[in-house]
Amino acid sequence: MNKKIVHDALILTAFTLVLGLILAVVYGITKDPIEAANQATREAAYKAVFSDADSFTMMEYDKDAATASVMEKGYSDTIDDIEIANAADGTVLGYVITVTAKDGSQGSITFSVGIRNDGTVNGYSITDISETPGLGMKAADEEFYSQFENKNVETFEVTKTGATAENQIEAITGSTITSKAMANGVNAALEYFRSNLQGGAQ
Repeated sequence: MNKKIVHDALILTAFTLVLGLILAVVYGITKDPIEAANQATREAAYKAVFSDADSFTMMEYDKDAATASVMEKGYSDTIDDIEIANAADGTVLGYVITVTAKDGSQGSITFSVGIRNDGTVNGYSITDISETPGLGMKAADEEFYSQFENKNVETFEVTKTGATAENQIEAITGSTITSKAMANGVNAALEYFRSNLQGGAQ
């Protein structure tokens, strides 16, 4: 009986080692292509919200402090990345702030927000979303996201009765939670911009 237990244990160990080796090899092969695809997605999002920028430069910042600062203002979002949008002559046009909204109806939504130096929002571009098709996924449709474009307001608010003010966003039918998550995420980006970037990076 003891020999059988030892034999079975050795076989199990061998299988585990082989499987681990296979996984390591697969990870090594796929890691770079996956990261390249993710980077391409991010860069496409930057360009979508700052089409007149010639290049983007990653800005160093304290992510924990940035997230804490917007949470103090009541936003349950994280500031995941900040890119400086540069003109061809090196002039800073504004910033692309990537946020993750934690209050979507089906989970988190990650998107990049383009903000000009004067606080005008160019718009947003979603890079990761898991909302319900036909409902929350409409946050990626032009009919909804265009409401944020070229607006210079203090904060955005969601309405279900028709937008009558510059800062009002008409909610996606049947998906008010997702609509509010997007507005809150943009507001969080604006809050961080005004506190830390407007007038020059601190």
